[in-house]
Amino acid sequence: MTCFTHLQRVRILYKTILRLHRGLPEGLKFLGDSYARDEFKRHKTCNPAEAAVFMTEWTNYAIQLTEQLGLKGPKFSNTLGACMDEKLLDKMREDQIMQLYELMQASTELKRSETE
Repeated sequence: MTCFTHLQRVRILYKTILRLHRGLPEGLKFLGDSYARDEFKRHKTCNPAEAAVFMTEWTNYAIQLTEQLGLKGPKFSNTLGACMDEKLLDKMREDQIMQLYELMQASTELKRSETE
């Protein structure tokens, strides 16, 4: 059994997420890749406690996206995404809520432009 270092686990998770994004529609792929890249860079020097939460949340995201895309990809899946629990929003800092709001605006704008 191989024991990976923390850096190796981060790289594997990051590459897995980018690979999963290949199954998304083009606009969402770009948005997802940009967001993931920015978040991974932003947390490069975080403390171990924040790193543990970061890795858990992004791992859960990868698992959820895998389940939603399924084997056939997004054209055959029911929906992409999930509703957020209000308790989770209450735990977020103001800058995190703003970032989430900006992400929602960008994805809504993308959805509108794809349907036109």
